[in-house]
Amino acid sequence: MTGRLSPAHHIRLARPSLDLDAAQRFYADGLGLRVLHRSAHDEFAALLMLGFPGAAWHLELTQAHHLHVAPTPTAEDLLVLYLDGPVPPDLIRRLEAHGGGRVAALNPYWDRWGVTVRDPDGFRLVLCERVWRSAP
Repeated sequence: MTGRLSPAHHIRLARPSLDLDAAQRFYADGLGLRVLHRSAHDEFAALLMLGFPGAAWHLELTQAHHLHVAPTPTAEDLLVLYLDGPVPPDLIRRLEAHGGGRVAALNPYWDRWGVTVRDPDGFRLVLCERVWRSAP
């Protein structure tokens, strides 16, 4: 490692959760992410890691054993997925059936270009129909 960040470095987005089972239903059964790791045996917290094998990122949800760390989402705490096409209505129905709730976005941009769904802990998932392209 050179000490400098590169596109090859892995990103972990970590958030607290009050109910890892509900989170797993939403993100795995509803959204379609894979459970990469699940453990209740870590000395600090139970862990649920979701994503896709081989991807350079994953979502980690934690539930501390000896502390109460409540999720404190705001209307601007967004996990945005760029779908590069229309948001499938069956995906929205699946997310709602697995504990999600559709909400209006704080920023009207996200309502114009996608759908915002609140996860079981209150964090917002945006399914955006646009494509993301990194600047050169």
